[in-house]
Amino acid sequence: MTMLFNPGRLALSVLAEICEPPPSIDYLDWAKRHIVFSERITDHPGPYNEDLVPFFSEILRALSPEDPCNIVSLAKSAQIGGTICANIFTLGSLDMAPGDFLYVHPTEENAARWSKAKLMPLVREMPVVAKLFSQNSRDASNSVLYKERIDGRGAIQAAGANSPAGLSMISPRKQVQDDLAKWQMNEAGDPEAQADSRSKAFFNAKVFKISTPMVEPGCKITANYREGSQESYHVPCPHKECGGLQELRWENMRDHIDPLHPEKAHFVCIHCGGEIHEHHREWMVRPENGAQWVAKYPERARRHRSFRIWMAYSPFERWENLAREFISLQAGGPEKRDNGAGAEQTFFNDWLGLAYEADNKAVDWEVLRDRAEANGFARGVIPAGVLSLVLGLDVQGDRVEWLLVGYGRNRLRAVVDHGMIDSRAGGHLPGFREHSGHISEPEVRAALDLLLTREWRDEAGRKRTADLFAIDGNAYTDDVWNWVRKHPRSRVIMVRGGNSDNAPPIAQAREYDKKGKPKKQKWSSRFFTFASSAFKLRLYRDFKKEDAEQAGYISFARGFEDDLFQQATSESRVAEKTRSGHTRYVWKLTEGRRNEVLDMLNQSLAGAYRLGIPYWTDEQWDVIEDRLGKIEPPRQGDLEDHLNQVPQAQPQPAPPPRTEAPVRTEQKKLTAAEALRQLNR
Repeated sequence: MTMLFNPGRLALSVLAEICEPPPSIDYLDWAKRHIVFSERITDHPGPYNEDLVPFFSEILRALSPEDPCNIVSLAKSAQIGGTICANIFTLGSLDMAPGDFLYVHPTEENAARWSKAKLMPLVREMPVVAKLFSQNSRDASNSVLYKERIDGRGAIQAAGANSPAGLSMISPRKQVQDDLAKWQMNEAGDPEAQADSRSKAFFNAKVFKISTPMVEPGCKITANYREGSQESYHVPCPHKECGGLQELRWENMRDHIDPLHPEKAHFVCIHCGGEIHEHHREWMVRPENGAQWVAKYPERARRHRSFRIWMAYSPFERWENLAREFISLQAGGPEKRDNGAGAEQTFFNDWLGLAYEADNKAVDWEVLRDRAEANGFARGVIPAGVLSLVLGLDVQGDRVEWLLVGYGRNRLRAVVDHGMIDSRAGGHLPGFREHSGHISEPEVRAALDLLLTREWRDEAGRKRTADLFAIDGNAYTDDVWNWVRKHPRSRVIMVRGGNSDNAPPIAQAREYDKKGKPKKQKWSSRFFTFASSAFKLRLYRDFKKEDAEQAGYISFARGFEDDLFQQATSESRVAEKTRSGHTRYVWKLTEGRRNEVLDMLNQSLAGAYRLGIPYWTDEQWDVIEDRLGKIEPPRQGDLEDHLNQVPQAQPQPAPPPRTEAPVRTEQKKLTAAEALRQLNR
């Protein structure tokens, strides 16, 4: 009745309702009230605990509308809880500030896995969010990659950076760019620029970029950190007489690690020199005790706030484990979480939250040649310490080249021998005609068959064959397969280099049809893709090691031609401008050089990964060493035995000058890998 007789009041009440500011969006408060983690999602089940990760609170405040910045970036160690921030930002936005939300992963496969394993379990366990979405799997608004609110006021679009179409489906006010350092160029150009453009129409847009760094130069999350305010977390000294603020830096801990007592790993206060131990961490990281984010460039914070946090601050990992990982790295221990470039890059990325500084150019080839002549071993003789042999083979139109590489403890690599099966194979194999040297030729295949049985002597005089052959299957795939399939998969595999910087060390090769579905190929179980770019970075870094005791040292036999060293160092990682004007880093062959040896070094390493060599423990190396020690070298008679021998009736013909393979021996000799497999059985 009042409204009928008081139209002025009605108008004012409507105006007041329209003019009333929206409720405050506080992601931290929302997380405390609504998020309860189950044991299936985290090792720390229960309600969201700010005291556990207090350094994330300021990042959540930066994501709120009260902070004027449009971009928030976080460079971090792996498994530190950064995805929790992203999920709070995502689900809190859908609840408190409805609208379209874009969540981008490196690939659509990653996006689908995140939706099934991370997003939906969290949604189902949060009543305040579960009621917003349909639970009917047949509902068009509830697919794996697209989930719309029941009232139509907003939706989550999960997409892959490899799909330009997925990045263009919606125009979101807010978005998360997850695992940004792993994004690769797609067919339309730079996916980061494509995703950024989707939110440019909103003056109050929020884009959260989050990732563990990868390789620098070219690391996207590192570039974003440098473009922003560059905020690091400073903690107070726990000693009462000091209390000075400081950033926990890896170099500070590294310089105080005792290899015999990793449990005593600690920092030293830069102000008073007092020791800072792990039991101080819980007190130090709390804001009420003085911990705070400090910006190097505070004037940039209005547009872009960038943060970096690493493992030393996290309650999810002990400092002792960090020290042990570093000690293991220095000693050349097994690469437990290898990403293709080796334990060194894994340590920098996953543990320290830092980009791995790439060696974009190898050492001069003359350095490797001179080192081989000064400190190398006899060509074709397996040096001491080499316990496993892998042959890398490169297939060309007129020849097949091979490179024998030995592997040992402490990530040792030794280039033992090199050869070629080409148009001169007739000279290598008696009775063979002159031919093209292509792998489809019967003579070449016969020479490869003999290469499988070829033996090399080690320094103790024992005869040994290669454990595994890793042959290039990228070109002439059918012809290569027709030879490979005739031999056991335990001895011969096909490999090819992948062009992604973030690929696993080795993975089964896949091909897809026009609809994006995997195609079943006859060679699927024998064909593997290796991380070519990461392998080259690792190789070039190891080339620079001059001490044979260093983990990852690479030795060469004496007597190789200069061309082998030139080929091993023939490529450089360079910046290249794309058509869209963005920069990407690619490997380029130096003009006038060939790169077959570089390819074969990588193919051999791929074979080593297939055998599991980089992950072998000391106990497994002991098994191989014991087995090899039981192989008796051929008995050599003394001078008197030779003098008393009965002369032959006719002289024996001289062997061919370039025999590629000896006659097959009757006695079966176990390779190192076979010995290990038998023991495991």
